[in-house]
Amino acid sequence: MILTTCETVPGRDISQHLGLVKGNTVRAKHVGRDFMASLKNLIGGEIGGYTELMAESRAQAEQRLVEEARKLGADAVLAVRYSTSQITQGAAEILVYGTAVKLK
Repeated sequence: MILTTCETVPGRDISQHLGLVKGNTVRAKHVGRDFMASLKNLIGGEIGGYTELMAESRAQAEQRLVEEARKLGADAVLAVRYSTSQITQGAAEILVYGTAVKLK
């Protein structure tokens, strides 16, 4: 499955637009990570636990996007975008979306 932030796939023509596809996940913070993040706030620097949590969340949302595109018979997803929003205190949603297409 080709995923791209572009509107086209260079060197390929689109034969059919299949529509919007998306994948998401909602993740909550871990108490241990929260404690370490509080300490890190005092001294500064990257909060590795949260970086890892967000990377895992993006990967899961992307996997769900690909599964939805495959169900439609897509060869690629164009104009892929990511969005993050806070659902509640300590929980965030990662959403990835794009346009599923068949290529010639």
